[in-house]
Amino acid sequence: MTAAAPLDVVVVMDPIGSVRIAKDSTFAMLLEAQRRGHRLHYVRPGGLSVRGARAVAAAASLQVRDVPGDHFSLTDWTELALGPGQVVLMRTDPPVDANYLHDTQVLDLARLQGALVVNDPRGLRDFNEKLAALLFPQCCPPTLVSRDAAALKAFVAEHGEAVLKPLDGMGGRSIFRARTGEANLNVILETLTDGGRHLAMAQRYLPEIAQGDKRILLIDGEPVDYCLARIPQGDEFRSNLAAGGRGEGRPLSERDRWIAAQVGPEMKRRGMLFVGLDVIGDYLTEVNVTSPTCIRELDAQFGLNIAAQLFERIEALARG
Repeated sequence: MTAAAPLDVVVVMDPIGSVRIAKDSTFAMLLEAQRRGHRLHYVRPGGLSVRGARAVAAAASLQVRDVPGDHFSLTDWTELALGPGQVVLMRTDPPVDANYLHDTQVLDLARLQGALVVNDPRGLRDFNEKLAALLFPQCCPPTLVSRDAAALKAFVAEHGEAVLKPLDGMGGRSIFRARTGEANLNVILETLTDGGRHLAMAQRYLPEIAQGDKRILLIDGEPVDYCLARIPQGDEFRSNLAAGGRGEGRPLSERDRWIAAQVGPEMKRRGMLFVGLDVIGDYLTEVNVTSPTCIRELDAQFGLNIAAQLFERIEALARG
C-alpha cells in the first residue's frame, strides 16, 4: 500500500463488463491501483466531453475484484471534472477513428488542466501503430506503405513473399500473407486499399514467425525483462492471441534489448509510459501505444507484477 496520499485513477476503456480478466492488461492495472490505495473511476463508454473549456467525464466510482463473473461494481454516475491529482488511463482499443481522435483532444484539455494522461494523448494521435515502427528503420524489415496496388504487387514480387495489412487493424484482422504469383493478390490489394483510397503496408515475410511474434513491454522507455512470444497454431500464420496464437514467455534476447534501446528513449521523451513492441526474429514490426496487452500472461508465467512497475512510475510523475 502506498504511504502517500491516494490518487484518483480515471480509466477510459472498452466496456468493463465484457473484459476477460485473466488476460486483460487494463484490469491488471486497476487491480494494482486499488491495491495501492488509489480511488478508481470508470468512464462510461463515450463519456468524455467538454463543459465550457473544461474536460469532464461521465464517471462512476469503481471497485474491482479478481473474480470471474463478479469482477467489478460501480456507484451512481456523476460528472467528474478532470484535472490535478488525477491519473487518466486511456486504454480503449483501436480503431483510431474520428471518435478516438476527438477523445484524445478532450484528454489534451485534461492534461493542460493538470491530469497525468497515460499514454500522452499527443503521442496517441501521432503514433500510428504500424507506421511508428518506421521511425526506427534500423530495426525494421523491408517495408512499403502505399495506396498504389501496382507498387505493392511489385514489392511482393521483389521479395517473393510478403505480409500485407491495413494501417488501422488490430488482433490480426485483415492481415494477408501473399507470394509471387498469388492468384488472389489483385483482389487482396483492392480490398486493403479500397481501390487506391487507403494506405496499406507490405512487409517482407519473416519465416521466424513460426517461433513467435514477441511482445516486449516498455515502461517509461525501459523494457520488462521477459517478453511473450505469440506462436501461430495449426494452419494459421497469424500469431495474435486474438487469432488463436499460443503465448509463451521468454527472457529478452540481446537483440530484443537492442531494439528496446533504440525505441525506448523516444517513447519516454514523448510521454508514452506503457508501450508494446512487436518483434519477429530480429525485426521490429509494430509499436503499440493505444492498449498494449500481455501483462497478465507474463505475470502468471514469471511471478511478476508489471502493473506495480508501471504504477511506481505513474506515482512518481503524478506527484512531481
